[in-house]
Amino acid sequence: MFLIDRRAVSLLGLAAMVSPPRAFAAGAYPSRPIHLIVGFTAGATSDVIARIFAQGAEPVLGQQVVVENKPGAGSSIAAEYVARAAKDGYTLFVPALSTLTDEIVNPDRSTRLSRDFSPIALLGNIAIVLIVDPKANVHSVAELIALAKSKPGQVSYASVGAGTLPHLAAVLFAQRAGIQLLHVPYPGSPQAVTDVMAGRITMFFAPASSIIGQVASGKVLALATAADKRSGALPDVPTMAEAGMPNFDTSLWLGLVGPTGMPRPVIEKLTDAAQKSMQAPQSAAALVKQGYDAHYLGPDQFAAFIKSEYTRWSAVARAAGLTKA
Repeated sequence: MFLIDRRAVSLLGLAAMVSPPRAFAAGAYPSRPIHLIVGFTAGATSDVIARIFAQGAEPVLGQQVVVENKPGAGSSIAAEYVARAAKDGYTLFVPALSTLTDEIVNPDRSTRLSRDFSPIALLGNIAIVLIVDPKANVHSVAELIALAKSKPGQVSYASVGAGTLPHLAAVLFAQRAGIQLLHVPYPGSPQAVTDVMAGRITMFFAPASSIIGQVASGKVLALATAADKRSGALPDVPTMAEAGMPNFDTSLWLGLVGPTGMPRPVIEKLTDAAQKSMQAPQSAAALVKQGYDAHYLGPDQFAAFIKSEYTRWSAVARAAGLTKA
C-alpha cells in the first residue's frame, strides 16, 4: 500500500494548473488570427505599412493577421484599446513617432508608450522631406535659411497640428538655424502640400509618401531629406547633413507593440515575423514605393530607442513651449 501525501498532491495539482497552460500557450502561439490595430484611417501611412507587414507575416506565423482601423484622438483610441487587451499576443498596435510626440505634448494622455506596451520591433522609417514652393526662388537649405533671416517671422511653414512631427521638425530646424518662422497648422498633409504648391506656404516637412509624385512633376521642390541617409524613393534629394545641417534625423518611424506583460516567447515569435516580413522581396518593393526604408530593431533595442526618442523630442517641445518645463 502506498501512502499519499495530500499536501504534495495538492501542490502538484496547483503546479499542473499553472505551469503547463503557460508553456502550451507560448509553444502553440499563434493558434488563431492576430488583430493588428492602427490608430488612423485606411490609406494612412501607418495603415499602409501595417498591411504590408500583415501580408508578409502571415506565412511566417501560419495565421491570418487582421488589420483593424480605430482612428481618432491622435491614435490614442487605438492605443488605449490595445493597452487594455489580453496580454496573449493576439491584439497588437502600430505606434509611430507621432504617438510619442502626442504623448509629450499631452501629458494627461491615458497611455504611455514606454509604460503600457511591450516593444516587439521597430519596423522602419518613412523619410520626412523638406519641400518648398518652387516659385519662392529658394534652391537649397542655405538659401532658405538666408531668406528666413532676412524676413524674421515671415517665412511660413505648414504642419498637421501642434506637436506633430512636421511641426516639431520645423521647430528643430528653426532652433538649429537660429531663425524665426511662422507656423500654419493644417488638418492633414494633402491640404498642406496643396498650399505649398499654390505658393500660400513657403515650406513643409512632409512625409515622403505624400509628395513623391509632386516632386517628380516639379510641383514642389525637395531641398533635403530629414534622415541620416537618402530615401530610396527620392535618391537624388540630399540629406540634411549633406545640405549643411548634420545630425538632423526626424524620420517618421513606425513599430510593433503589444500590451505590457506579454510572454517573452510570444514576443520573440512576433519579432522574428516582423524581421522576415519586412525584409521579404515583395515587401521591400512595396515599401520603396511609399518612401519607406526598412530599419529593423528587436524588442530590447526598440525599447531603448523609444526612451531616447522621448528624451530628444521632449527637449524640442519644451524649447518651443509646447509642454511643461
